[in-house]
Amino acid sequence: MSHVNVRDAIALIEKAVPKRSGTWADFGSGEGTFSRALVQLTGSESRLYAVDRDANALASLARWARAEAPNLVTVVADYSRSFELPGLEPPALDGMLFANSLHYVADQAAVLARLTRWLKPDGRAVFAEYDQRRATQWVPYPIPAARLPELAQAAGLTAPAITARRRSAFGGTLYVAAADLAGG
Repeated sequence: MSHVNVRDAIALIEKAVPKRSGTWADFGSGEGTFSRALVQLTGSESRLYAVDRDANALASLARWARAEAPNLVTVVADYSRSFELPGLEPPALDGMLFANSLHYVADQAAVLARLTRWLKPDGRAVFAEYDQRRATQWVPYPIPAARLPELAQAAGLTAPAITARRRSAFGGTLYVAAADLAGG
């Protein structure tokens, strides 16, 4: 499990995630700390796709989901490249989550623009990122909060609203922001 527990993840993203069921994707889900938080926040009627290139991490999440979240689908894929969400055709997502994952992508604008095509007209994108300007080994392509509006606009999203901030155990500050599909 990641350094953030599920209860902490819920507290971090709850103001950014609408309290309604729907279809969501967690891009870069890893072992699923934030996927589990999404299950709690959107309810058992929701369908959730956990997308990650680490098959072992997704296997751990899939074992949990069999008992706790039967509507969770794991997808082994590098979301920065072309892939499919089984059983869906764009636009089909009510929301997408990038929790500490978009900072691993070099061409964030292109990837985000491609992925927002999956959003329904009233769809939402939620970001959890470190508010830092320097690249590090753990955050190779940082997205400071001041730069997120530019990325969101280029991807066809509204100006993001910061919904939470907290100090990271690893130094610096984490922020959570939500942006809706523009014109939705």
